[in-house]
Amino acid sequence: MKSLEVRVPHSLGPDEVRRRLDEAIVRAREDYADKVGTIEASWTGDDRLQLMLTVMGMKIDSDVEILVEELVVRLQVPGMAALFAGQIRNGIQERLGGLLGSQQA
Repeated sequence: MKSLEVRVPHSLGPDEVRRRLDEAIVRAREDYADKVGTIEASWTGDDRLQLMLTVMGMKIDSDVEILVEELVVRLQVPGMAALFAGQIRNGIQERLGGLLGSQQA
């Protein structure tokens, strides 16, 4: 397993970040049901979301933490997926940046 960490800046309140993440999970379950197995998500506190999903038979665990000025996503990806770490990181930054209204360089 390889650990990845992605930080996405935001200027939203924690309740709004949580609301947007919850909506994004619902949409992902609908939009990617044919490509991704079950997406399990649970809040373990007001500021921490645990996610687990399976892509192409590979289990990916992640932890999303809401901080005052950024969202921190920590992932554990299998060895084969680690080959695509840069693409995974860029995809997360792009998607979450759009979700949270962040500007990415």
